[in-house]
Amino acid sequence: MELEVKKRKKKTSNMYFTQDTEDAIVAYVASVDMEERNRLYNEKIHHAFFKLTENIIHTFKFYYTEVDNIQDLQHEVITFLLSKLHLYDQTKGTKAFSYFGTIVKRYLILSNQTNYNKRIKTSPVSTIEEDEKFSYQLDDIKPIVTSNNLSKFMDEYIEYCTDNIFEIFPKESEAQVADAVLELFRKRDSLDVFNKKALYIYIREMIDIKTSKITKVADVLYGIFRKKYSFYLEHGYTNF
Repeated sequence: MELEVKKRKKKTSNMYFTQDTEDAIVAYVASVDMEERNRLYNEKIHHAFFKLTENIIHTFKFYYTEVDNIQDLQHEVITFLLSKLHLYDQTKGTKAFSYFGTIVKRYLILSNQTNYNKRIKTSPVSTIEEDEKFSYQLDDIKPIVTSNNLSKFMDEYIEYCTDNIFEIFPKESEAQVADAVLELFRKRDSLDVFNKKALYIYIREMIDIKTSKITKVADVLYGIFRKKYSFYLEHGYTNF
């Protein structure tokens, strides 16, 4: 059976912390003109800081706060970031994204730990034990990987590969194989297949192709998965 692969429109990138943001931060640090600094911050840095704090707060569930709402917490953290902005040193080899992401996490850990400690002094033990908001650990600030967020990651991974299938696999025959593999991923919840050989049979039933071709395409897809999943484990959100 021949599987028709349809081209999809390339999605607009939703990356908020871009190279332009990195360059703006470097320019901000190098400048001594306050008017120029204000322009750089307002036009090219503030939105990136806003999204960075938003993503980290929700990814790591930093919900213990003395402020009235999450937006107020964001502004509190952004103000702290602004006070540290001039300290960034590009020559040390750390990207601004990682540098300020670490600052945000550390700030929120200390703030949330303080507020959490206040709560456990006044709340029953049973309430604290059942509270899922306190989902991070001081020794490991990576998100806990559950079946739910792994499934969400897989959905985004499949969508990314599907949308970019002809960029990843310019040859139509390889794109067809890739789409067959992705189709199995899409139907993963309803498939009773747990071994590599059975998966090859499934794919060969969908399209008439040699096993070596399937392996080649699968290796490329796995390479993308490994790179994106490593980023997800390190940062707590996807970069598709």
